[in-house]
Amino acid sequence: MTGLVLASGSASRRAILEKACVPFCVDPADIDEGAVKEAFAGPPAELALELARQKAFAVAARRPGELVLGADQVLEFEGKAFDKSRDLAEARKRLEMLKGKTHALVGGLALVRDNALVWEYQSHCMMRVRDFSDAFLNRYMEEAGPILTAGVGGYAYEGLGAQLFDHVEGDFFAVLGLPLLPLLDALRQHGAIVR
Repeated sequence: MTGLVLASGSASRRAILEKACVPFCVDPADIDEGAVKEAFAGPPAELALELARQKAFAVAARRPGELVLGADQVLEFEGKAFDKSRDLAEARKRLEMLKGKTHALVGGLALVRDNALVWEYQSHCMMRVRDFSDAFLNRYMEEAGPILTAGVGGYAYEGLGAQLFDHVEGDFFAVLGLPLLPLLDALRQHGAIVR
């Protein structure tokens, strides 16, 4: 078996791998995401995959022979890709903007070894935010904590954030940032976990 390197500092992705008993180490990529987004000319839904690739390639360059996983997510709403909120005020505006509407949460995964892309995957979840009350939003803003600026949606779907939605189409793990079942299959194929 070969080692897996997670090219992300995401606590959620780390927790998913740990709970699935996947052996891995963390080596976050240090890429200029702003520059990648600025130069990217494709549709918003493809941006997550491009960011995942670039993260994986950046870390693989310093980890010869190891299997490196890059991952990213983009919130797509009305044809536009949204970044993580910069602060709590922006997170509140984002949630108010999405209230009563459906948006796409698009994820990209890329596995790279020795400067070769060996696998990639794109997840697509449709998320309908319910018409929540101001009282609920106030409570959510108080209790959600760092997740408000840690993820593109500003929601902790595995906790209180589930109450933001009235309908979700897609994989639970993909919403959290790491579509687990397709990834596990790829890791078995590439020798990172037992087949």
